[in-house]
Amino acid sequence: MNDRKINPLSQDFTIRSLLRFALPSVVTMLFMGLYTIGDTILAARFVDTNALSAINIVTPVINLIVGLGTMLAAGGSTVIARKMGAGKEKEASQDFTLIVLSGVVLGIMIVILGRVFLDEIIKGLGASEQLFGYCREYLGILLIFTPASMLQVLFQNLIITAGRPRVGMVLSIGAGAMNVLLDYIFMASLEMGISGSALGTGIGYCIPAVIGICFFLRGNFRIGNSQQGSFPLGHSKEEMGNMRFERPVFRPAVLMESCTNGCSELVSQVAASVTTFLFNAVMIRLLGENGVAAITIIIYTQFLLTSLYIGFSMGVAPIISYHYGSQNYPELKTVFHICLRFIGIVSILIFVLSMAAGSWLVNIFSPEGTEVYEIAREGFLIFPFGFLFCGWNIFSSSAFTALSNGTLSAVISFLRTFCFLTLFLFFLPEVIGVMGVWLAVPIAECVTMLMAISLLVSNREKYHYL
Repeated sequence: MNDRKINPLSQDFTIRSLLRFALPSVVTMLFMGLYTIGDTILAARFVDTNALSAINIVTPVINLIVGLGTMLAAGGSTVIARKMGAGKEKEASQDFTLIVLSGVVLGIMIVILGRVFLDEIIKGLGASEQLFGYCREYLGILLIFTPASMLQVLFQNLIITAGRPRVGMVLSIGAGAMNVLLDYIFMASLEMGISGSALGTGIGYCIPAVIGICFFLRGNFRIGNSQQGSFPLGHSKEEMGNMRFERPVFRPAVLMESCTNGCSELVSQVAASVTTFLFNAVMIRLLGENGVAAITIIIYTQFLLTSLYIGFSMGVAPIISYHYGSQNYPELKTVFHICLRFIGIVSILIFVLSMAAGSWLVNIFSPEGTEVYEIAREGFLIFPFGFLFCGWNIFSSSAFTALSNGTLSAVISFLRTFCFLTLFLFFLPEVIGVMGVWLAVPIAECVTMLMAISLLVSNREKYHYL
């Protein structure tokens, strides 16, 4: 049976088929954004705004965990998709298994270290005496679920690489819905406070982790005397390709390449951790705990609205890797041109949407007339301008990761999420106060976009995507 029938990545993509392939990843990320925001809304409504602030205080730790998982997932996806494109499917499955096991081991190490140094971590994040108890209660529970969180991130990416993005979408939606439901039960019905939020989120991690394991064990399932494996969700082996758990072969070079290729994703999350810390420090100095609650609303809303870019970039990355690995440059160029047009159109749509719906979004978290609402609403008059530029930066970074150039990918991520943003956060608030906090992100995204476009143009002949 030829490769085109086995692996969906090998098809010749049109605008419609590319968007259809990427759509599950987009829906997955949008839904993740919705249920992440759902967590914070429920915490604000059924506990108090201090709980909302506490969640944002410990967010840097969560960002670091997600960053490590995404580094392995995105970088490993590139290695696996490239080998699948070159026809080395068994080796690709061995590498896949090695990457998943490495993620689990890393997650266990984080649990141990996190629990031992829990108080020191929270103090280092700058929690005030008023917020310390909330932070300890929330993070102490959530850390226990770190291995499941790592598996969720890994499977979310690698199921796409296996050519089944819709399966990943169903898993994420199901896990997210369960997360929000459990949060409501634990916080509203059982009145467990912020502990209920952490417990609901942790159980939500476990659902895609367990189902993902079953999904990739499908090669070992048999029904009756059939010589063919039975596959979950009604898919045949031909429809799902040959990516599955195999006995791993320890190849340090594979782990090194995965970490190198995916380091931009880690850079993004580490930078997000640092900048979240800086946002919190600046706002608590200028406006106190209400300022932290307001910036929390802005940050989580930003995550929701940028999730469309992130999901699309995740969805098309294996396609870019596959055609680059198979040296199908005409198809690579077609896919790339479609992606650039999509990013341009969506950037304008998201900007318009965020400007129009700003008051409504803020009101979901904090009622109109409260101090938190007024602070956040002011930010929403300026902050959305960043959406005109950030899509180009997210896609450019993801594209270079897919092309196995982790260095350029990391450069873009570093400039976007740390270098320029940190510079403007230090400088602008000192000059123009809170207005400088709101301006820091749009200016940083704009400057980064100019750098990203320059890198795309200068490398067009090397990778043949333009």
